[in-house]
Amino acid sequence: MKLTCLDCGSVNRVPSDKLGAGPKCGTCGGKINTAKVYELDPAALAKATKNDNLPLLVDFWAPWCGPCRMMAPEFTKTAKALAPHARLAKINTEDFPKVGQKNNIRGIPTMVLYQNGREIARQSGAIQAAAIENFVRSNAKVDA
Repeated sequence: MKLTCLDCGSVNRVPSDKLGAGPKCGTCGGKINTAKVYELDPAALAKATKNDNLPLLVDFWAPWCGPCRMMAPEFTKTAKALAPHARLAKINTEDFPKVGQKNNIRGIPTMVLYQNGREIARQSGAIQAAAIENFVRSNAKVDA
């Protein structure tokens, strides 16, 4: 299974049965599949969405957005619930406005689910952790 290190951007190969064992990046040594929400930059987003086999749910958000701030703790709960079978990340559309334009983000918060190099689903609006988890499980190939 291919996974991009969201810290350094290196693409790593990880056996599927080792996803829960805390695999580390072969380049920087950082953990590449944890239960945390990753903060992405445009380069990491582009590489991960192109290369990763594991589902990657990206929250496009901005700090001034009230619904985005309300959904943040729910997003974190979901990251813990889905680990190690999916990864969750955020990208700040205020810091990186071109990423929002490139990904056709019309309103925030918007979550986009990627797997195997393509977008497979999207959801706009703030929702609870259970609904986020259901969104990922119903649209992606998640093992557990």
